[in-house]
Amino acid sequence: MRIGIDIRVLGSHLKSGVQEYTENLLAHIIAGNPEIQFKLFYSGDSSLLGKYDWINLSNVEVVKSPISNKLIFASSWLFNYPKLDDLVGGVEVFFSPHFLMAPLNSYCRRITTFHDLSYLRFREFFSLRRVFWHRLQIGSFSRVDPPNKIIAVSDSTKYDLIDKYDIDPERVETIYSGISGDMTRPLQEELDVFRKKNNLPEKFILFLGKLEPRKNIPALIKAFNLIKDSKDFDDLHLVIVGAKGWLFKDIFNEAEGSPQKAKIIFKGYINDEDKKFYYSLASAFVYTSFFEGFGFPPLEAMACGTPVIASNNSSLPEVVGDAGLLIDPYNAVDISIAVKSILTDPSFRNSLVKRGLQRVQGFSWEECARRTLDLLKNA
Repeated sequence: MRIGIDIRVLGSHLKSGVQEYTENLLAHIIAGNPEIQFKLFYSGDSSLLGKYDWINLSNVEVVKSPISNKLIFASSWLFNYPKLDDLVGGVEVFFSPHFLMAPLNSYCRRITTFHDLSYLRFREFFSLRRVFWHRLQIGSFSRVDPPNKIIAVSDSTKYDLIDKYDIDPERVETIYSGISGDMTRPLQEELDVFRKKNNLPEKFILFLGKLEPRKNIPALIKAFNLIKDSKDFDDLHLVIVGAKGWLFKDIFNEAEGSPQKAKIIFKGYINDEDKKFYYSLASAFVYTSFFEGFGFPPLEAMACGTPVIASNNSSLPEVVGDAGLLIDPYNAVDISIAVKSILTDPSFRNSLVKRGLQRVQGFSWEECARRTLDLLKNA
C-alpha cells in the first residue's frame, strides 16, 4: 500500500501544536509499518527534516516540491492544481495532518485532520490576514473535494465541524493526540542544575504557550496581582514561556503596568528538551486560554507531576478531566483562588499530582497512530 502525507507543516523553525502532532504521529505510524510505502510531500527547508529518524527509513520517500508554498496555495485555490498525489508519484490514500489546501485526483482517497475552528469562534483574536488564510483553506475543503474521513483531535472540534459546516457526524472521528514518553519529571539533581543555570526562582507559577490574545495571558497577570496582595506569597513569581505571537505587545504592556512586574519573568521560546524542566520546577501550571482544539501543555505538565489549572472551555475539560482545576478564564478572582488552593494545601496538591499522572496514561501516540492508520487503510 502507498500512502501520501502532506508534511509541509514541518517546515517551520518555531514548533506549533500542529507540528508536534504531525511529527509524533508520523514517527509512530511510519516506523511501525515497514510494509507500507510512505510518500511525503514537502516544500520547505530540507535541513529541518534531518532531526527526524523516521525520515531515512527504507519505506519513506520525501518528494520536495520545486514550487514555493505561496504558489502552491494560489494555484490550488484558483485551479485545484497541482494534484499532490500525482506529484508524489501516485498513492491510494492521501493524509493531511492539517487542513492545508491539497488538490487530489478524484480516485485518491483523502483523510484530513482538523485541530480547531478557533478563527470562527474568536475572530477578534486573529489578524485579518490569518482569518482570510483560514477561510481560503476551509473554502477549498468545502468547495472542491471534501475529505472522505475527517479526524478531529477532540470532541470539541468534532462538534464545531458538525455545527459550523453541517458535516455528517459519521464522517468525523475523534482521535486524541498522545504525549511523548520523554515528557517525565527529571531527577532532582538535574532540576537543581537547570534552575541555577536558567536563573529560575524557587517558587513560581508557570504559563507555557505562544504569546497571543487567544491564550488570555493578561487575565493570568491580573490573577497574579491578586495573589500577591497576600504577604503569604511574597516569594512567588510568575514565569511566562513562549514565542511572541500576534498582538503580543498587549501582554507585555499588562506586565509592565503590574505592581508585581519585578516578579514576572518572560523566558521566550524554548526547545522541546527544556519544557519538562520548566513544568517540573513550577509550583503550578496555569493555562487560561479562551479556546483550544486540544491543548498539549496541560497534559505535559501533568506528566511531569505538576498540578494544573486550566480554562473550563472548548477541549480543555476533555484533556484535563478531574485531574486539574477548571476555572472561568474571564474571572481573575477565580484563577487566583485556584492557584492559592494548590499553594496552601499540600494534601490537595498531592491529590492533583496523583490524578494527573493517572490521567496522562489515557493519551498515547501509539493508540493515536493505530487508529489513524486504520482510517487510512480503510479509506
